[in-house]
Amino acid sequence: MPIVDNTSAAIAAYWDAAASSFDDAPDHGLKAEHTRLAWARLLGSWLPPEPVDLLDVGCGTGSLSLLLAESGHRVTGVDLSPRMIGQAREKLAGADLPARFLVGDAASPPTGSERFDVVLSRHLVWTLPDPEAALREWVGLLRPGGRLVLVEGRWRESGQSGEPYVAGAERLPWNGGIGAAALSAAIRSLVADVRVEPLSGDPALWGGPVSDERYALIGRI
Repeated sequence: MPIVDNTSAAIAAYWDAAASSFDDAPDHGLKAEHTRLAWARLLGSWLPPEPVDLLDVGCGTGSLSLLLAESGHRVTGVDLSPRMIGQAREKLAGADLPARFLVGDAASPPTGSERFDVVLSRHLVWTLPDPEAALREWVGLLRPGGRLVLVEGRWRESGQSGEPYVAGAERLPWNGGIGAAALSAAIRSLVADVRVEPLSGDPALWGGPVSDERYALIGRI
């Protein structure tokens, strides 16, 4: 029996429905200047100072892609939701910044034989039917010396569109998120080294204080 009793079209429809209000969350839209600056600072600390080829998997409406393009990185964003991708394209075009956005499965990005210096994922792995396969796929997309940056946590899943998530979501392997220790264990055999940076203690990132576990994991190839 499949982990999720829905097709990719149903999952895309869920996130399409969420797209119109997705940026209302402080850490999604990054509309407050202090939140935007907090994320820009973090991204700068995780990434090389020189421009690199970067793949933003599960890019949503492109808020992080925008920050990355502003820093000069060559950004490709992938998301299953056409409406999310549409908003991302508009966001980057409105800022007169180059980026490429593709509609597709973030777990298996439609980028062919391309390789990247950085693969970035934020708050995505809990949605995946086979997250460990996705991690292997992402690492395989990296050039030697590349970095895998995962911004993740443990939280209670809540509907973005006002509707419950797809049927069978309770059987997703990492439904509700995954803790830093468990994700580190899952990725350790795929990378040369792993660093975890706690993020729960910085309310500027989230629009206010949070009490659940949030962190970034940086793995180097």
